[in-house]
Amino acid sequence: MEITDKKRILIVDDSFYMRTMLKNMLLDAGYDVVGEAPDGKTAIQMAKDKIPDLVTLDVILPDNTGLDVLKGIKQDNPDIKVVIVSAVGQEVIMNEAAEYGALQYIIKPFSEDKVLEALQQAFKED
Repeated sequence: MEITDKKRILIVDDSFYMRTMLKNMLLDAGYDVVGEAPDGKTAIQMAKDKIPDLVTLDVILPDNTGLDVLKGIKQDNPDIKVVIVSAVGQEVIMNEAAEYGALQYIIKPFSEDKVLEALQQAFKED
């Protein structure tokens, strides 16, 4: 499925493999991947510099929690949409993520359909 106005996405995950897999999936679906960040500090800076439409964000990062990064991104630019993509599926963390502004929460392992569906939902919530 091709997207006409290319949405710009920043991928944040400490795993190179996961970033590459998400990147390929998103590029194939017609999204524009504007950056990849392996840690929270880089993620917040890249979100500030590149102002993506959406950030896919892992909860477990080497230097920070994804929830802190989510707060940092939303503080700098509340219009950036955030979708959590994490192996951590605890309800308390999922609720906190929603409270801080995450629009969707995808639990790893995931299917390509699940990711693309979550992104479409997030973009509908304008």
